[in-house]
Amino acid sequence: MKTLVIGTGGREHALARALSLDPAVSEVHAAPGNPGIAAVATLHHVDPLDGSAVADLAERLGVGLVVVGPEAPLVAGVADVVAARGIPVFGPSGEAAQLEGSKTFAKDVMAAAGVPTARAHTCTTPEEAAAALDEFGPTYVVKDDGLAAGKGVVVTDDRAEALAHAAACERVVIEEFLDGPEVSLFAITDGTTVHPLQPAQDFKRIFDGDAGPNTGGMGAYTPLPWAPADLVDEVLRDVLQPTVDEMARRGTPFAGLLYAGLALTSRGTRVIEFNARFGDPETQPLMALLDSPLSPLLLGAATGRLADVEPPRWKSGAAVAVVVASAGYPESSSKGDVISGVEAAEALPGVHVIHAGTALGGPAGDLVTAGGRVLAVVATGEDVAAARVSAYAGVAEIAFEGAQHRSDIALHSSTV
Repeated sequence: MKTLVIGTGGREHALARALSLDPAVSEVHAAPGNPGIAAVATLHHVDPLDGSAVADLAERLGVGLVVVGPEAPLVAGVADVVAARGIPVFGPSGEAAQLEGSKTFAKDVMAAAGVPTARAHTCTTPEEAAAALDEFGPTYVVKDDGLAAGKGVVVTDDRAEALAHAAACERVVIEEFLDGPEVSLFAITDGTTVHPLQPAQDFKRIFDGDAGPNTGGMGAYTPLPWAPADLVDEVLRDVLQPTVDEMARRGTPFAGLLYAGLALTSRGTRVIEFNARFGDPETQPLMALLDSPLSPLLLGAATGRLADVEPPRWKSGAAVAVVVASAGYPESSSKGDVISGVEAAEALPGVHVIHAGTALGGPAGDLVTAGGRVLAVVATGEDVAAARVSAYAGVAEIAFEGAQHRSDIALHSSTV
């Protein structure tokens, strides 16, 4: 089977790499892709937000599965256009993708499905925002209602900062603060059957010790030795299946990847947010440990036959991903800086490098930064500690002007 992965980032590189290792996949194509994806797929210059162009490319290539990676094309309805051509596509419809596209919509679905989550108010005026902040008190949680590439959330004890973020957004969701460690739990679904993946944890803040502003994610690891043994069963029962069932009841079935961001609070597990696609950077360590072929799971979800596909199997051991970001990220982003050391990192046992913000530039066609999160160094090992050592050994090989990374990814993996 030929496959086509839509997107440019680290998540798409991880998915394309997994598909390239799948014996059922004869060809991997990607649009528009990046230099790292080019090592495992044939790249095509197509606007990922243009559903017709994506569908035309899929038809021309004769692919049997299109995988839409990022949230923006999903919310824009790219999967709808591809599906209308009769091509299997992994990714929810534009209407179903509102689970990520609108936090207000997601809260409404959770309320109807009885899914445990934080109390919240949607606000469109400064007065409404101020009243909501006063009702919940610090710590304040203010979320842009729409897509914000993982950076639309402010969590602060500073009321003025919270109000300023609310004022900068057209519509915000202000909610009570949820204590406890955060967990990412992904599930593949065809709108009826739900196959959870194993839990992962990512690190959103730019600096060590969870300091500084939110980013798209500075690293992740899986599995979580400290997580409750029954966590996956609990979340499947109380969160994932009820949400999928509620979406079907509304006539907008959700088929694709349902991502539940969770807080393990003192009052029980609560949903922080839903995403409608594979998370980045959690996808990188998850794909490194996946022991099942990826294409049957994605195709089963795309064709409504997931019940006929075995649940995902996992390799023993652990995987850790450490993101190396450009100078100035997340407030700004340096571009065009020459990157060295990728080959040296990948020569280390159990290490591979996932490209996100890279490009080829300069007269020599060097690998250069293209802004934001540039690379993720992914390593596997017999446990989290061993994988972590290997990942940071890989990071030490990579250099470019202004490179920054956290030094504490998965450092406290044995405790909460």
